[in-house]
Amino acid sequence: MAVRERVSEYRRRMRERGYRPVQVWVPDVRTQQFAAEARRQATLVAQVDRTGDDQAFIEAVSAPWEDA
Repeated sequence: MAVRERVSEYRRRMRERGYRPVQVWVPDVRTQQFAAEARRQATLVAQVDRTGDDQAFIEAVSAPWEDA
């Protein structure tokens, strides 16, 4: 059985089971652009710990959990 026939058969079986093919595009983590953006975002996250007190604000405005 040729590859095309096997793939066609597999897709037919999956459709019978209620599935459909989906193509997903994801960032290419091998590029320099990705590395630079990841570094930029990591730096921003690291700075949040030093520059803000967001957790204290969240705790101040949050309602306490009630027992179920």
